[in-house]
Amino acid sequence: LIGGVYALLASGQAMIFGVARTVNFAQAIFAILSAYLSYTLFGDLGIDPFLSVLILIPVMFVLGYAIYAVLLRPLNKSSAELGLLVLYALAIGIQGVLDFSYQTNIRVIAPAYANYSWTVAGYQIPEVRFFAFLLAVVVLGALHLIRQYTKLGRALRATSQNPVAARLLGVDVDRISAVGMGLGVASAAAAGAAFGMVIPFNGNSQYDLLSKLLSIGVLGGMASMPGTIVAAVILGVIESVVAATISPDWSAFSFLVVLFAVLTVRPQGLFGRQLRGEL
Repeated sequence: LIGGVYALLASGQAMIFGVARTVNFAQAIFAILSAYLSYTLFGDLGIDPFLSVLILIPVMFVLGYAIYAVLLRPLNKSSAELGLLVLYALAIGIQGVLDFSYQTNIRVIAPAYANYSWTVAGYQIPEVRFFAFLLAVVVLGALHLIRQYTKLGRALRATSQNPVAARLLGVDVDRISAVGMGLGVASAAAAGAAFGMVIPFNGNSQYDLLSKLLSIGVLGGMASMPGTIVAAVILGVIESVVAATISPDWSAFSFLVVLFAVLTVRPQGLFGRQLRGEL
């Protein structure tokens, strides 16, 4: 179930990598920012965290679009590598604002059903994690429909695979890249609201989450949405099994152990070369 939330975050990162040609080091802080905003909407206005997604997704889409248009687009014309540094600096800046506004205390979004669970075949299934997984499935399904069956999706795939050829065929690559960045950040908004109910968080949580996203991206292919989704679910299951059978302290480290083991045997990642370069 938690793997679904990771998959939603990682798929957005894959989309951004495909169109912006840079690793989005700010994807984790976008999720934490959304968790804080959902926390505020729930605490001050009484808006259910899952309903707050309807507000957060358009707001974060606009933020992502603006970040590409203002910060990344000018850099891509000179040096795309600088975009990575800009996004990392942006992540640090957003964390500073969040720490100043909310302090560094650990927060968690706790609606009335946060401690409810179902018993199925002797296993406890928390309602929050189940609904978070359903949210991830819905958003990922919507992204898949957009990517596969719309004119925008074809333009996104073309821009990811070969931006020069896409431009020659009449695609406004800069605008499509900004839209792709917006969709990637919007997916972080949905994942962040769910993340805030499942895992306690503060600004520093972005570093642990970022390390997991990078591990998922390397295993699944940085620009491959199908690969990152499968890798996220696999690593999410492994993390939960380690936490339940060994110790929660070792659960995060399990990401790095699996990453090292897989890359030792298969340097191109789990899903081979054929998925590299796909959106």
